Amino acid sequence: MNPSGPFWLDPDDHSYAFPPLDYALREPNGLLAVGGDLAPERILEAYRHGIFPWFSDDQPILWWSPDPRAVLFPEKLKVSRSLRKTLRRGTFRVSFDTAFTAVIRTCAETPRRGQGGTWITTEMQRAYIRLHQLGYAHSAESWDGDELVGGLYGMRIGNVFFGESMFSRRSDASKTAFVHLVRRMEQEGVLMIDCQVTTDHLLSLGAEEIPRAQFAALLARHCLVPQG
Repeated sequence: MNPSGPFWLDPDDHSYAFPPLDYALREPNGLLAVGGDLAPERILEAYRHGIFPWFSDDQPILWWSPDPRAVLFPEKLKVSRSLRKTLRRGTFRVSFDTAFTAVIRTCAETPRRGQGGTWITTEMQRAYIRLHQLGYAHSAESWDGDELVGGLYGMRIGNVFFGESMFSRRSDASKTAFVHLVRRMEQEGVLMIDCQVTTDHLLSLGAEEIPRAQFAALLARHCLVPQG
Protein backbone atom coordinates (compact mmCIF):
# COMPACT_ATOMS: atom_id res chain seq x y z
CA MET A 1 0.00 0.00 0.00
CA ASN A 2 1.03 3.65 -0.42
CA PRO A 3 0.04 5.50 2.77
CA SER A 4 1.74 8.80 1.88
CA GLY A 5 -0.45 9.86 -1.04
CA PRO A 6 -1.22 9.18 -4.71
CA PHE A 7 1.45 8.06 -7.15
CA TRP A 8 2.88 10.78 -9.42
CA LEU A 9 3.11 9.99 -13.13
CA ASP A 10 5.87 11.37 -15.35
CA PRO A 11 4.42 12.77 -18.61
CA ASP A 12 7.73 11.87 -20.32
CA ASP A 13 7.46 8.21 -19.31
CA HIS A 14 6.22 6.58 -22.49
CA SER A 15 5.85 3.16 -20.90
CA TYR A 16 2.51 4.61 -19.68
CA ALA A 17 2.68 2.29 -16.67
CA PHE A 18 0.43 2.78 -13.63
CA PRO A 19 1.05 1.64 -10.06
CA PRO A 20 -0.79 -1.41 -8.68
CA LEU A 21 -4.43 -0.77 -7.82
CA ASP A 22 -3.62 -1.39 -4.16
CA TYR A 23 -1.90 2.01 -4.19
CA ALA A 24 -5.30 3.73 -4.49
CA LEU A 25 -6.14 5.81 -1.46
CA ARG A 26 -8.80 4.50 0.89
CA GLU A 27 -11.37 7.15 0.05
CA PRO A 28 -14.71 6.88 -1.77
CA ASN A 29 -13.51 7.06 -5.37
CA GLY A 30 -10.03 5.56 -4.96
CA LEU A 31 -7.55 8.22 -6.09
CA LEU A 32 -4.60 6.26 -7.50
CA ALA A 33 -2.30 8.61 -9.40
CA VAL A 34 -1.70 12.23 -10.39
CA GLY A 35 -0.14 13.75 -13.49
CA GLY A 36 0.99 12.19 -16.72
CA ASP A 37 -0.93 13.17 -19.84
CA LEU A 38 -4.00 12.19 -21.83
CA ALA A 39 -2.19 10.46 -24.67
CA PRO A 40 -4.34 7.70 -26.21
CA GLU A 41 -1.80 5.08 -25.13
CA ARG A 42 -1.97 6.17 -21.49
CA ILE A 43 -5.77 6.30 -21.41
CA LEU A 44 -6.05 2.85 -23.00
CA GLU A 45 -3.53 1.44 -20.53
CA ALA A 46 -5.53 2.97 -17.69
CA TYR A 47 -8.85 1.50 -18.79
CA ARG A 48 -7.37 -1.96 -19.31
CA HIS A 49 -6.39 -1.93 -15.64
CA GLY A 50 -9.56 -0.42 -14.17
CA ILE A 51 -8.36 3.20 -13.96
CA PHE A 52 -9.92 6.34 -15.45
CA PRO A 53 -9.13 10.09 -15.52
CA TRP A 54 -11.45 12.52 -13.72
CA PHE A 55 -10.46 16.09 -12.85
CA SER A 56 -11.48 19.74 -13.12
CA ASP A 57 -9.84 22.60 -15.01
CA ASP A 58 -8.10 23.86 -11.86
CA GLN A 59 -6.59 20.45 -11.02
CA PRO A 60 -3.80 18.28 -12.39
CA ILE A 61 -4.83 15.10 -14.18
CA LEU A 62 -6.26 12.73 -11.55
CA TRP A 63 -6.56 8.96 -12.05
CA TRP A 64 -9.10 6.89 -10.10
CA SER A 65 -9.94 3.27 -9.37
CA PRO A 66 -12.99 2.97 -7.06
CA ASP A 67 -13.58 0.02 -4.78
CA PRO A 68 -16.22 -1.32 -5.08
CA ARG A 69 -16.86 -0.78 -8.78
CA ALA A 70 -20.27 -0.18 -10.36
CA VAL A 71 -20.87 -2.43 -13.36
CA LEU A 72 -23.76 -3.68 -15.47
CA PHE A 73 -23.83 -7.14 -16.93
CA PRO A 74 -25.94 -6.76 -20.10
CA GLU A 75 -28.19 -9.73 -19.36
CA LYS A 76 -29.19 -8.01 -16.08
CA LEU A 77 -30.42 -4.80 -17.71
CA LYS A 78 -33.63 -3.57 -16.07
CA VAL A 79 -36.20 -1.71 -18.16
CA SER A 80 -39.04 -0.12 -16.21
CA ARG A 81 -42.63 -0.36 -17.38
CA SER A 82 -42.74 3.31 -18.35
CA LEU A 83 -39.47 3.04 -20.26
CA ARG A 84 -40.74 -0.03 -22.09
CA LYS A 85 -43.72 2.05 -23.25
CA THR A 86 -41.37 4.76 -24.52
CA LEU A 87 -39.34 2.17 -26.40
CA ARG A 88 -42.43 0.53 -27.91
CA ARG A 89 -43.77 3.89 -29.08
CA GLY A 90 -40.48 4.66 -30.80
CA THR A 91 -40.49 8.10 -29.21
CA PHE A 92 -36.83 8.63 -30.10
CA ARG A 93 -34.73 7.60 -33.05
CA VAL A 94 -31.45 6.10 -31.85
CA SER A 95 -28.15 6.16 -33.74
CA PHE A 96 -24.58 5.19 -32.96
CA ASP A 97 -21.39 7.15 -33.60
CA THR A 98 -23.09 9.75 -35.78
CA ALA A 99 -22.65 12.74 -33.44
CA PHE A 100 -19.83 11.87 -31.03
CA THR A 101 -18.46 15.40 -30.75
CA ALA A 102 -21.91 16.87 -30.13
CA VAL A 103 -22.62 14.24 -27.45
CA ILE A 104 -19.42 14.80 -25.48
CA ARG A 105 -19.76 18.59 -25.69
CA THR A 106 -23.38 18.47 -24.57
CA CYS A 107 -22.44 16.18 -21.68
CA ALA A 108 -19.85 18.77 -20.67
CA GLU A 109 -22.34 21.64 -20.88
CA THR A 110 -25.19 19.92 -19.04
CA PRO A 111 -25.54 21.13 -15.42
CA ARG A 112 -25.23 18.38 -12.80
CA ARG A 113 -26.90 18.47 -9.41
CA GLY A 114 -24.30 19.18 -6.73
CA GLN A 115 -21.58 20.10 -9.26
CA GLY A 116 -20.44 23.66 -9.89
CA GLY A 117 -18.58 22.85 -13.10
CA THR A 118 -17.65 19.94 -15.33
CA TRP A 119 -14.96 17.29 -15.27
CA ILE A 120 -15.29 16.94 -19.05
CA THR A 121 -12.76 19.69 -19.64
CA THR A 122 -11.69 20.92 -23.07
CA GLU A 123 -8.56 18.79 -22.67
CA MET A 124 -10.68 15.71 -21.92
CA GLN A 125 -12.94 16.40 -24.89
CA ARG A 126 -9.96 16.58 -27.24
CA ALA A 127 -8.56 13.33 -25.84
CA TYR A 128 -11.79 11.37 -26.27
CA ILE A 129 -12.54 12.80 -29.69
CA ARG A 130 -9.10 11.50 -30.69
CA LEU A 131 -9.95 8.10 -29.19
CA HIS A 132 -13.20 8.15 -31.19
CA GLN A 133 -11.19 8.78 -34.35
CA LEU A 134 -9.01 5.79 -33.41
CA GLY A 135 -12.08 3.57 -33.03
CA TYR A 136 -12.16 3.19 -29.24
CA ALA A 137 -14.61 5.85 -28.03
CA HIS A 138 -18.25 5.54 -29.09
CA SER A 139 -21.54 7.34 -28.67
CA ALA A 140 -25.24 6.53 -28.75
CA GLU A 141 -27.65 9.31 -29.66
CA SER A 142 -31.39 9.86 -29.16
CA TRP A 143 -33.11 12.14 -31.64
CA ASP A 144 -36.46 13.89 -31.73
CA GLY A 145 -36.71 14.59 -35.43
CA ASP A 146 -33.43 16.31 -36.26
CA GLU A 147 -32.82 17.48 -32.68
CA LEU A 148 -30.28 15.68 -30.50
CA VAL A 149 -32.15 15.26 -27.20
CA GLY A 150 -30.14 12.61 -25.35
CA GLY A 151 -27.06 10.49 -25.56
CA LEU A 152 -24.05 8.95 -23.93
CA TYR A 153 -20.46 8.13 -24.74
CA GLY A 154 -17.81 5.74 -23.53
CA MET A 155 -14.94 3.47 -24.48
CA ARG A 156 -14.93 -0.05 -25.84
CA ILE A 157 -11.87 -2.25 -25.40
CA GLY A 158 -12.30 -5.89 -26.32
CA ASN A 159 -15.49 -7.20 -24.77
CA VAL A 160 -15.88 -4.45 -22.18
CA PHE A 161 -17.66 -1.12 -22.62
CA PHE A 162 -16.66 1.69 -20.25
CA GLY A 163 -19.45 4.22 -19.81
CA GLU A 164 -18.38 7.82 -19.29
CA SER A 165 -21.26 10.29 -19.28
CA MET A 166 -24.79 10.85 -20.54
CA PHE A 167 -27.22 13.73 -20.97
CA SER A 168 -30.95 14.10 -21.50
CA ARG A 169 -33.08 16.97 -22.78
CA ARG A 170 -36.31 14.93 -22.84
CA SER A 171 -37.70 12.45 -20.37
CA ASP A 172 -36.27 8.97 -21.07
CA ALA A 173 -34.03 10.21 -23.91
CA SER A 174 -30.73 9.15 -22.33
CA LYS A 175 -32.27 5.94 -20.95
CA THR A 176 -33.46 5.04 -24.44
CA ALA A 177 -29.96 5.53 -25.83
CA PHE A 178 -28.55 3.47 -22.96
CA VAL A 179 -30.93 0.55 -23.49
CA HIS A 180 -30.17 0.47 -27.21
CA LEU A 181 -26.44 0.62 -26.48
CA VAL A 182 -26.59 -2.23 -23.95
CA ARG A 183 -28.58 -4.42 -26.29
CA ARG A 184 -26.21 -3.70 -29.18
CA MET A 185 -23.16 -4.40 -27.03
CA GLU A 186 -24.68 -7.68 -25.86
CA GLN A 187 -25.27 -8.72 -29.49
CA GLU A 188 -21.62 -7.91 -30.26
CA GLY A 189 -20.30 -10.01 -27.40
CA VAL A 190 -19.65 -7.38 -24.74
CA LEU A 191 -19.79 -9.09 -21.36
CA MET A 192 -19.60 -6.14 -18.98
CA ILE A 193 -20.37 -2.42 -18.94
CA ASP A 194 -18.33 -0.34 -16.52
CA CYS A 195 -20.43 2.32 -14.79
CA GLN A 196 -17.53 3.53 -12.60
CA VAL A 197 -19.30 5.00 -9.57
CA THR A 198 -22.66 3.85 -8.17
CA THR A 199 -25.71 6.10 -8.50
CA ASP A 200 -29.39 5.43 -7.87
CA HIS A 201 -30.01 6.07 -11.58
CA LEU A 202 -27.60 3.32 -12.61
CA LEU A 203 -28.89 0.91 -9.96
CA SER A 204 -32.40 1.38 -11.37
CA LEU A 205 -31.10 0.17 -14.74
CA GLY A 206 -29.57 -2.98 -13.29
CA ALA A 207 -26.09 -1.90 -12.27
CA GLU A 208 -24.46 -3.57 -9.27
CA GLU A 209 -21.29 -3.23 -7.23
CA ILE A 210 -18.43 -5.72 -7.38
CA PRO A 211 -15.05 -5.66 -5.59
CA ARG A 212 -12.26 -3.89 -7.45
CA ALA A 213 -10.16 -7.06 -7.48
CA GLN A 214 -12.97 -8.94 -9.23
CA PHE A 215 -13.38 -6.09 -11.72
CA ALA A 216 -9.65 -6.11 -12.51
CA ALA A 217 -9.71 -9.88 -13.02
CA LEU A 218 -12.61 -9.55 -15.49
CA LEU A 219 -10.72 -6.84 -17.38
CA ALA A 220 -7.64 -9.05 -17.63
CA ARG A 221 -9.79 -11.72 -19.30
CA HIS A 222 -12.00 -9.61 -21.53
CA CYS A 223 -10.07 -6.46 -22.53
CA LEU A 224 -7.64 -8.44 -24.69
CA VAL A 225 -10.26 -9.75 -27.12
CA PRO A 226 -9.85 -8.10 -30.55
CA GLN A 227 -12.82 -5.99 -31.64
CA GLY A 228 -14.60 -7.21 -34.73
